[in-house]
Amino acid sequence: MLPLGWLWYGSLLPDEYDMAQMGHADWGGGPRGVHAAMAGGHHGTAVSELIADPERTPDVRETLTVRDDGRQITVNGSTPGPTIRAHQGDLVEVTLVNDNLDDGTTLHWHGVDVPNAVDGVAGVTQDAVMPGEEHVYRFVAEDAGSYWYHSHQVSHEQVQRGLLGALVVEPTEDGESTDVDETFLIHRYGGSGSLNGVEGFSEVDAEPGDTVRLRLVNTDNGLATVWLPGATFRVLAVDGTDVNQPGELTDTAIPLPAGGRVDIGFTVPDDGVRVEFSGGPSLGIAAGPADARTSPPDEVLDLLTYGEPEPAPFDVEHPDRRFEYAIDRKPGFLDGRPGMWWTVNGGIFPDVPMYMVSEGDVVVFEITNDSGDAHPMHLHGHHALVLSRDGVPATGSPWWVDSLEVAVGERYEVAVLADNPGVWMDHCHNLPHAAEGLVAHLMYDGVSSSYVVGGEHGNHPE
Repeated sequence: MLPLGWLWYGSLLPDEYDMAQMGHADWGGGPRGVHAAMAGGHHGTAVSELIADPERTPDVRETLTVRDDGRQITVNGSTPGPTIRAHQGDLVEVTLVNDNLDDGTTLHWHGVDVPNAVDGVAGVTQDAVMPGEEHVYRFVAEDAGSYWYHSHQVSHEQVQRGLLGALVVEPTEDGESTDVDETFLIHRYGGSGSLNGVEGFSEVDAEPGDTVRLRLVNTDNGLATVWLPGATFRVLAVDGTDVNQPGELTDTAIPLPAGGRVDIGFTVPDDGVRVEFSGGPSLGIAAGPADARTSPPDEVLDLLTYGEPEPAPFDVEHPDRRFEYAIDRKPGFLDGRPGMWWTVNGGIFPDVPMYMVSEGDVVVFEITNDSGDAHPMHLHGHHALVLSRDGVPATGSPWWVDSLEVAVGERYEVAVLADNPGVWMDHCHNLPHAAEGLVAHLMYDGVSSSYVVGGEHGNHPE
């Protein structure tokens, strides 16, 4: 019994803890920085100082008020909340107001490489915003694309209940002209799937001959499948990054990971277009609802080979650091609770890596999944370039992701440029999995923490 009791006791988390002191530093075979000589890394630039230009006047201002109505959590009275639209290069300023969420709340800008202080992770980049309080987020929308925002305080509960919305950043340069540009968030509010909160059939106002861009955002915890029965289309962008020379597709299903986004484009034919989604909802563009739903096509889009290649913008052949992110599962204790828990490199949280980098490093991660369940992996503050899957090199358009579905038994190599200093979560976006310990973080050398998990604000990011 003594070893079991020791394991139980050793798993207990303190009432408050600094994320930069949890787990063990992994330097990925590169040089050890100043953090190695500092207890917990309490020197250097503080997370709270990593902000956008405080003197610049915002180009886009929004106020988002969140409220628990007993059934759902709404943003400005609805769920999903309002879509925030900006142009590339705009400084966006959003004021979050917590009307009555007792647990507090935050806003995370999913897929946007914001300054670390506005990443919206309770206990890591800010304190939770308590009832009656407000918090201001400021960031430059540097990259055009489709993104979304959601809570990162008790996220596995607040996101599912509706604290989410879309962010669209339009390019400053003129691209292909589009007649219709619509955004749809896929979400399951405990029942059937919905598009922008509407279950069943939704319509888009368009005419035959119109060019259409659909921005699809998977805000659920699991993989969504999208297909367009009989239609010809292209995948224009993935996770906010344009696909290079996307080819035309027909009878092809699109897998969309939890947290991920895909933009699809097509010209409306005379009989219109239907878009169908796993989980129940469907969409008509100049077409009424189908008499019966179709099954997804057997052919599945493989982004490893889709589009045309381009050179990587940094040297992926000679990285500064290499890291292993091995996902598995084993029995043990998580904060005193016995069970089967997710592991990272064999350890149950908090015995997980701090992936240590210095600004400017090129980093390669090898992500493997032997856990018996799929995991949509999400790295905050950065986009990763997929290099290979199961040893097969990527040969299509550069496949940039911030939300990567890693199926059972799969092995990915991805490259990241460490160009955004901070403390960044790197976790499964099946949010209950994150709450069950499938979380690590990317830690920049020379950055120090400003917040604690737990504490007087009850910070609980997952």
